[in-house]
Amino acid sequence: MFDLHCHILAGIDDGAKDLDVSLDMARQFVEQGVEVVACTPLILPGVYHNSGPAIRLAVAELQTAIDEAGIPLRLVPGADNHIVPNFVQGIARGHLLTLGDTRYVLVEPPHHVAPLRMDDLFFSILVAGYVPILTHPERLTWIDGKYDLIQTLAARGVLMQITSGSLTGRFGRQPRYWAERMLDDGLVHLLATDAHDTRKRPPDLARGYDAAAQRIGAIEATHLCKTRPGGILANVLPSELPPVEKSSARPVDLSNFAPSTSNASDEASRGEPSHGLAGRLRQFFFR
Repeated sequence: MFDLHCHILAGIDDGAKDLDVSLDMARQFVEQGVEVVACTPLILPGVYHNSGPAIRLAVAELQTAIDEAGIPLRLVPGADNHIVPNFVQGIARGHLLTLGDTRYVLVEPPHHVAPLRMDDLFFSILVAGYVPILTHPERLTWIDGKYDLIQTLAARGVLMQITSGSLTGRFGRQPRYWAERMLDDGLVHLLATDAHDTRKRPPDLARGYDAAAQRIGAIEATHLCKTRPGGILANVLPSELPPVEKSSARPVDLSNFAPSTSNASDEASRGEPSHGLAGRLRQFFFR
């Protein structure tokens, strides 16, 4: 399997805190049958001042450490690119990164506020020859009122990547509902871990695969975790990726789940910063 969204690089964002955690995450990936991981640290001006060259260096250093530890895992560079002005220019000059230097690029919108004219941004990315991948749309708090926008973007060529933990209930009832709804509607192209550590947000692609297989069948689950991400890293055309199949299953009934906790409690349970300027900005923009 291939994981195209992971915060395994140590000390570069809110992911792995040190090299030991990075190596333990790598071992967990291998235990689950993951062969390739895209290192996608956050690039968010004012909070995480990462850039393409620094990320590439960090990936090379971690790959060396992984090889020396005898862990059979291959890393490729990438980034969790937050929406910023001049997004396409940022890719062109190497500040923002595509996945493994392919045409495919992760795009993360603000978590609590839908950007104005977001469809125009994605159109500009497509026109420039890149293929945008919208990260964890099921976890965006504004999806309730703008699901039609998600549907429109998918119809226009934007790929959708949901988080494996959303399908298993790790993020609560709303993300699980929307993850299953998107699977049922045939809108999901990729499943990824968005792993940050080994406990609160660990590599869990195998569990996500199992949950997806129960919902939409083993063939489509394999496309989510292996075929499509493998094709993306091979830089094939989007038309060469397996088409998404709709499910006949019904979305989960929200009444079957316990009430969700407050945003502050959710952040604390996932080990994310909830204090200081960086914490407040992160809570406002995304999870």
